[in-house]
Amino acid sequence: MNLEEYKGVYVFAQQVDNEISSIAFELLGKAKDLAKDLNTEVTAMLLGSGIKGLADQLAEYGADKVIVVDDPELKEYRTEPYAHALASIINQYKPEIVLVGATAIGRDLGPRVSARVATGLTADCTVLEIGDFPLQAVPGQEQLHNQLLMTRPAFGGNTIATIACPYNRPQMATVRAGVMQKIDPIKGAKAVVEEFNPGFTPDNKYVEILDIVKSVVDTVDIMDAKILVSGGRGVGSPENFKLLEDLADVLGGTVSCSRAVVDSGWKPKDLQVGQTGKTVRPNVYFAIGISGAIQHVAGMEESDIIVAINKDADAPIFDVADYGIVGDLNKIVPKLTEALKAEIAAAK
Repeated sequence: MNLEEYKGVYVFAQQVDNEISSIAFELLGKAKDLAKDLNTEVTAMLLGSGIKGLADQLAEYGADKVIVVDDPELKEYRTEPYAHALASIINQYKPEIVLVGATAIGRDLGPRVSARVATGLTADCTVLEIGDFPLQAVPGQEQLHNQLLMTRPAFGGNTIATIACPYNRPQMATVRAGVMQKIDPIKGAKAVVEEFNPGFTPDNKYVEILDIVKSVVDTVDIMDAKILVSGGRGVGSPENFKLLEDLADVLGGTVSCSRAVVDSGWKPKDLQVGQTGKTVRPNVYFAIGISGAIQHVAGMEESDIIVAINKDADAPIFDVADYGIVGDLNKIVPKLTEALKAEIAAAK
């Protein structure tokens, strides 16, 4: 493999029902940073049916070039045609880096594509940067420069691993939603649009979709919330979440929770924050009755302001909190709610 042939940072621009997923814009933002360090361009790979008109959106969020595969076989996501199309693009254009969102689609697609193009894949990354490998020079071993360093939680979140793929290309990673920042859209930006036809030959690996049933979720997506009031096992019971809901209502916020709460059946998984839940970046994050295990902190540590309420003064959550209150949440939260309610009323 001639590594010098591989150039550019490529992003799989996931779309569902002809609407580009937010993760695609987040990946383009990170791709711009990586491409700047490598003095190269950002290319979005847009797959679907009747989706050519979406290319301008990708340009506004940082794509210099958009490769479009527009075919009826790609109308709904199916593993085989999508994997074939993406692998064909990689084999044809030889990107140096390929980024895929760690969504339900991306987690299915990424490993299959990496196997087809004979490279490695680092899953569920939270940090991506260009650097040297090995990280520290080792006597007698060549230190390679301009490598993609892919960082992700490992061993259940108990350690952080930085992984490189120095001898194969492309360097591939799936990236958790919410951990990368979109750029501010550049209105009117245009990208070079190139149509690509990998050719499809349906066979018995092409799943036939008989019906699509969309789940109806009546909760707000916590990833979009500006204020989150999050509860852990320390809240004590599902009924006690009423205290958190009252606080959230006063602030115009949304209730979320830790994994322990979901495992106990108190709240649905859609509301879970953390390594196995969602990564959030609200303006204010209340961590109430949450101990602060690394798995949870990984999903909320980028919040602008973190307020922790816990009866255990040694709880790890206080290490990341901007403001901490040690005490009984059953007494503190109602008083905080009433004080905020009075303050807001006075301001009106």
